[in-house]
Amino acid sequence: MTHLVPTPAQLRWQQLELGVFIHFGINTFAGKEWSDGTLPASSFNPTELDAGSWVRAAKAAGARYLILTAKHHDGFCLWPTATTDYSVASSPWRAGNGDVVREVADACAAQGIGLGLYLSPWDRNADCYDDPAAYDDFYVRQLTELCTGYGPLMELWFDGAGSVGREYDWDRIIAVVKEHQPDAMIFNVGQPTIRWVGNENGLASDPVNYVVDRTSDTQYTDSSSGLHAEHYLPPECDVSIRRGWFWHPDDEPKSVEHLLAIYYQSVGMGANLLLNVPPDTRGLIPDEDVVVLTSWKEELDRCFSAAVEATVENHDGGATLRFPAAVTFNHLELVEDLELGQRISRHVVFADGVHLVDGMTVGNRRIHQLPVTTASEVQVTLSGGGRLASAHVYTGALDAQIPEIPQGYEAPTDAPE
Repeated sequence: MTHLVPTPAQLRWQQLELGVFIHFGINTFAGKEWSDGTLPASSFNPTELDAGSWVRAAKAAGARYLILTAKHHDGFCLWPTATTDYSVASSPWRAGNGDVVREVADACAAQGIGLGLYLSPWDRNADCYDDPAAYDDFYVRQLTELCTGYGPLMELWFDGAGSVGREYDWDRIIAVVKEHQPDAMIFNVGQPTIRWVGNENGLASDPVNYVVDRTSDTQYTDSSSGLHAEHYLPPECDVSIRRGWFWHPDDEPKSVEHLLAIYYQSVGMGANLLLNVPPDTRGLIPDEDVVVLTSWKEELDRCFSAAVEATVENHDGGATLRFPAAVTFNHLELVEDLELGQRISRHVVFADGVHLVDGMTVGNRRIHQLPVTTASEVQVTLSGGGRLASAHVYTGALDAQIPEIPQGYEAPTDAPE
């Protein structure tokens, strides 16, 4: 494993661990996942939009950042952009004077949560889209508005869907981000600093490698993009609390158990989790979704509330975790010292000399859910030359069951019409 090291901004982003995705736009009012850019702007009219409640729901789930779809593939803009009339300025909402991005940015700032913005490169409404040079100008103007008008951004989310085979002027596009939002993470394309995990189930698989030379392009194709060299790109796992990304009245939220299983297979594998929670046509997150989010967080708090920190003694080939006295636990958390880069390629865990579990990478946070175990010392053998920064065991929920992904579940892999 190549020992590239993360930037301070990458490390800060990794330590956020959990974000909420907000898919909201003109599709919300048409019952569509993708629309073709012809839905009338007049159809966008949330009657009770409350961005503060979106942020409260995100925080209730334990999220530390929120990403809003400022423009999806349909081209409808949730801010009063100067680049097109296809925006909230042409809608009846707030009598054409509203700005969803502003309201979300203000709510995030007021409640102390990071803000990211999604700006689809593919635009099915823009007349200039078939002229690459003209569209690059158009897109750069939109991105500049977002990067200069709404305060600090912690992530710019560039979706590859619909753009396979299309060449955008990424050098110019990314220059805007670097000039105006130098600490923002760049998602997956252009000159990425983080990458897509490669599925929309919210799941990472062992090993979770932060150093890669390719990124996956889209859920709907097997294509990937070469990066010409290896880069440190930690993954983000995206998944929706419902089946669709946008709100649909007949969809139901996933169960708490399903979300717990996703958490262990994303955050617990050293990746970030981005959970989509779509507002409805009122502009509110449905009550049943908020109940699930709150219950999910309560169970996570129960599992991870009673922490016993180990004294970590790193040595060649591994580490020894010592506790003041014998402790009974069913969760083990290992944290790698990533300032050295990701180096641990395999780990094996023993409790008082008895084999407990093994795995590949450790990364930002590796969580093992275990049978109830009592030990005064845990030994971890490490391959690859890395070291542990910290380790904890958790004793607060010894009755917790290992959650499972529902059998046969998979996010849709066919592109919406």
